[in-house]
Amino acid sequence: MSKFILTFLFLCITIQMWSQQPTQQQLEERKAKIQLEIREKEEQLNSMKSKEKTVVKQLIVQKEKIGLKEKLIKTTEKQTKLLNNDIYSNQVKINDLNSDLTQLRKDYASMILKSYKSRSEQSRAMFLLSSENFLQAYKRAQYMKQYASYRKMQGQEIQEKTNQLMGYNTKIVGQKKEKEKLIVENEKEKVLLEKEKQVQEKIAVQIQKEKGKISAEIKKKQQETRKIDSQIQKFVREAIAAANRKTAAANVKSNPKITVAEKKAIESSTKIILTPEGKIVSDNFKANKGRLPWPVEKGAISLGYGDQPHPVFKSLMIHNSGIEISTENGSNARAVFAGEVAQVQQITPLKKAVLIKHGDFFTIYQNLSSVNVQVGDKVSAKQNLGKIRTDTDGQTILKFLVSQNSAYFNPTTWLSRR
Repeated sequence: MSKFILTFLFLCITIQMWSQQPTQQQLEERKAKIQLEIREKEEQLNSMKSKEKTVVKQLIVQKEKIGLKEKLIKTTEKQTKLLNNDIYSNQVKINDLNSDLTQLRKDYASMILKSYKSRSEQSRAMFLLSSENFLQAYKRAQYMKQYASYRKMQGQEIQEKTNQLMGYNTKIVGQKKEKEKLIVENEKEKVLLEKEKQVQEKIAVQIQKEKGKISAEIKKKQQETRKIDSQIQKFVREAIAAANRKTAAANVKSNPKITVAEKKAIESSTKIILTPEGKIVSDNFKANKGRLPWPVEKGAISLGYGDQPHPVFKSLMIHNSGIEISTENGSNARAVFAGEVAQVQQITPLKKAVLIKHGDFFTIYQNLSSVNVQVGDKVSAKQNLGKIRTDTDGQTILKFLVSQNSAYFNPTTWLSRR
């Protein structure tokens, strides 16, 4: 009895664990996604190497690739662990079925022996005729009928449990083969990971030789970034002013009694004065925080938001007012929410930016080579806004920002998890 209770408790705990863990299918989908991202990183590295550009970007992408390889190994280990749990559970079921079958066969053999001893028609007839009255004879006849039915049912149960046992044995053989395959796959990935780390070390040595030159390039890029950030701030202020002028004009038209002072207060506000319709849009945008679609169909964050150490030179602090998303060559930027195009600007000779207004929120899409929308256009979620520029290093990076009026937020917290 204690063995049964322990088995029952183990199964309850195992079921609870499984309810909290991803399934084999989910892990396989996760692996496929990671493998796709690894291939994308390899393409980026090959493109950079062929163009013989800065080794800093090579090291950054190499680190990202190593991180993905480590994720792949961990995911495969989770698959192996899940298979181990399945194998153990199925082995418990096999043991229980073997135990049940042993007892059933023993009972069935005993029943067959008794039936054999009383097999003659004369014995059965005497059993009925020796009854003291009709009621007892009827009950004995029913007993004989039920006994025969029970014997047949027991034979069927033995057959069913035998079939179940064969099924579990076949399943466990397949699971063990799959487990061996995963172990071999993981060992292979670990070997490849070590090779990737060796490549990383070589790039790092090369970087150390060019440290002064590379540090100067990073500082120069940060100056350019701050200059572009200043431009974007200017564009946001212009968009706020344009929206407030429009609101002031609409208020004057609907209410001729509005004073000049009130009209000027609206026009000069540093924040968007929301109309009732604008407030609905703003509230809807805010309500979708953490659920917005990504501004690219495929991609990964290559540089996060805010002040942070440089990915290679930790002593150098860099600032990012949004996030940078690496994507595929030829990719398009897409709107993350319905809104109105407030600005389309040329921020450098090769880079364009689109600002979309959502009530008093803005989403900003930088580093576009071409744009498909105009100021005043109404756009829908996931609508194509323009093509993302691919730089001379072969990288296609969208810079994405989110602000409420001129106050910036971390865009990562607004986007849905992938």
